Amino acid sequence: MKAMVYYGKGDIRFEERPNPTILEPTDAIIRLTKVTICGTDLGIWHGKNPEIEQAAREKTGQWNGRILGHEGVGVVEEVGLAVRRWKKGDKVIISCVSRCGKCENCQKQLYAHCQDKDGSWIMGYMIDGTHAEYVRTPFADNSLYPLPDGLDTDAAVLLSDALPTAHEIGVQYGDVKPGQTIAVIGAGPVGMGAVLTAQLYSPAEIIVIDLDDNRLAMAKEMGATQTINSGKVDAVAEVMRLTAGRGVDCAMECVGYPATWDVCQRIVKEGGHLANVGVHGQSVNFEIEKLWIKNLTITTGLVNANTTDMLLKACCAHKLQPGKLATHHFQFSQMEDAYKVFKHAAEHKAMKVIIEY
Repeated sequence: MKAMVYYGKGDIRFEERPNPTILEPTDAIIRLTKVTICGTDLGIWHGKNPEIEQAAREKTGQWNGRILGHEGVGVVEEVGLAVRRWKKGDKVIISCVSRCGKCENCQKQLYAHCQDKDGSWIMGYMIDGTHAEYVRTPFADNSLYPLPDGLDTDAAVLLSDALPTAHEIGVQYGDVKPGQTIAVIGAGPVGMGAVLTAQLYSPAEIIVIDLDDNRLAMAKEMGATQTINSGKVDAVAEVMRLTAGRGVDCAMECVGYPATWDVCQRIVKEGGHLANVGVHGQSVNFEIEKLWIKNLTITTGLVNANTTDMLLKACCAHKLQPGKLATHHFQFSQMEDAYKVFKHAAEHKAMKVIIEY
């Protein structure tokens, strides 16, 4: 099969790879029909996760690359002997998080940290991922969701990761409540997901901060009440102006850079929440000397995907329409072009690129 494979910093190749096989009785093999690219995939490409090669060498003594991707929808091709929920031909949504359902962390619904060797976020990271024609999904009974016939498949792909990440780590951890003023820093796919899912909780004001006017315009279309281009004005000063000097009840960091973290820690009012969603590759300056007195709640996290089913139902009921975030479509044979466009998203006015098989 063809697959997009990471070999090291700056080195990804669209090449032939062996088809995956059932390794455990709880596995399923999925034939992909639609996938997307995540900012995390770009981070791996840029060398943000050298532990991928290191772990492979420690486990097998060699390094043959890693197939990228952890989002997608497809059709069940084969199931292991222990799989009870799915059969060949079923249409499914693949969760980015695999969970055994039995370990201590799974019992606490902390699926992001499933203790099994095939649990947690490993797809496209510690095992081969979805940017291929077929993928092996561990713990299929727990880690796949039904793909309803009437659901927009662009929206379905976003249920793999972007939407539940935004909802759980941004909105839920940020404790968004009716009538509040919230800020989303970073208008990428996850930031947009936060704008969409925050509206389920009726905040009065949603302020979105980014450097890209095109993305800020889209944020307005998605429900933002105010937008700030932090490349043109002082974002902190502008938030304080908009909130009469009070700051926001919740700030969601959806980028993963020191500069965006700094904005967040300076705009949250006393008693507020700072929900870090972005994937950080370096240390940030934590202004504890200013924050210790403010009774803040600061959260971090990797998605547990324990609200995916609820979000799926909301999408089916047209209460959420994340499919609007799909701005570019490619055929699987154009996977290299899709990566180039997503890498230069601002230049191409791209939000989510969708690859169809």
